[in-house]
Amino acid sequence: MEERAKRTAWFQQARFGLFVHWGLYAIPARGEWVRSRERIGVEEYERYFREFDPGAFDPRDWARRARAAGMEYAVMTAKHHDGFCLFDSKLTDYKSTNTPCGRDLVREFAEAMRAEGIRVGLYYSLLDWHHPDYPKYADPYHPMRGNPAFEKEKINFDRYLAYLHGQVEELVTGYGQLDILWFDFSYDSLRGEAWKATELIDLVRRHQPDVIIDNRLEASGEGFGSIVSETPAYFAGDFASPEQIIPPEGIRDALGRPVPWELCVTMNNNWGYCAADRDYKPASLLVRKLTECVSKGGNMILNVGPDAEGRFPEESCRVLEGIGRWMEKNARSIRGCGYAELPKPEWGRYTRNGGRLYAHVLEAPIGPLALTGLRKSQVGSVRLLSDGSEVLCGDSWNTGAYGDIPFVSLDSVRGLSRSWTDYDDIVLEIRLKGEE
Repeated sequence: MEERAKRTAWFQQARFGLFVHWGLYAIPARGEWVRSRERIGVEEYERYFREFDPGAFDPRDWARRARAAGMEYAVMTAKHHDGFCLFDSKLTDYKSTNTPCGRDLVREFAEAMRAEGIRVGLYYSLLDWHHPDYPKYADPYHPMRGNPAFEKEKINFDRYLAYLHGQVEELVTGYGQLDILWFDFSYDSLRGEAWKATELIDLVRRHQPDVIIDNRLEASGEGFGSIVSETPAYFAGDFASPEQIIPPEGIRDALGRPVPWELCVTMNNNWGYCAADRDYKPASLLVRKLTECVSKGGNMILNVGPDAEGRFPEESCRVLEGIGRWMEKNARSIRGCGYAELPKPEWGRYTRNGGRLYAHVLEAPIGPLALTGLRKSQVGSVRLLSDGSEVLCGDSWNTGAYGDIPFVSLDSVRGLSRSWTDYDDIVLEIRLKGEE
């Protein structure tokens, strides 16, 4: 537990990161699971390998956009389920350096992010639909599942595991200091030691003792594995990774201790580029969800699926810019913050960093705003975080019946008194007496 706390200290300060899902599947542009959903064979999928040449790929642009959005770390898919590698692996020919692209995209990504001061993480799929020794016929996800041609096939899964471990060693030895190693994912009987997980973690820790690892050597997006048990397995990971759902009350282990966690979430409905999917979440909603994660002691990693040319979609850029405008003024209520240890107020949420409490006002009040969960004697100064302007005490003739609950007057903040639509996330910084 102590080692995990040391490794994840920066992670629980950062709170907000970028996920990038990118690969050959950007060319058919029907999402990252296109091979599985459409049961595309290796030969048919090979045409995308022969075409892959993202002429607009500029990881420096990605990094600048992530930094402007207030993101502190970024994770890219070094290899997704289709087995295609965006790095120059010596263990396969199925890699970006053998396509018309001819570039080690992971190396360029890592260098660009570090140049912007953004911590670097790499995603690696435990699944591999291209490797000949990965299960096919009886596997629930493989594109060739149920295909009679593979019913009698003999595979050597140990040979696949040697390949998996070898590629992970390439990543943790060839790309500088990694901050996150994001495995994906375990299912059915393929969990834990089925991946030779103890050996794999030993390998990783030998080369990168400080890298933090997710919990998916045991679990997938809907579960947690033993990280929430009283005695986690050696390979349980450093943080839980709920997918497309915010835990109702955060995540704690069997003894009630907080567990580091990170919501992974898409902007639309796909991780990889899907040209027809225009169902993008607005920046205001994603700001609220980021706030919710932090208020429950968690992080949020927000995905972008670049197109086949390597560009961030225009819609994704607009969302990032919108989040960035809010973060530019309010990041202090996110970075370094976590549980407030107060009941959730009806008008929004609290986050907290030491003696500073942040009231995220998501709904305009009628009259003065009640700072529920606090006593009047606890409240020092109250300021609007975006510009530092004073927010006055709201005690008046109609608040006397509510005892020791402190009230503040949003009418005292210029421009907020009747601008009900402005309440996407107004943040008040409350300095607590005696806790600075």
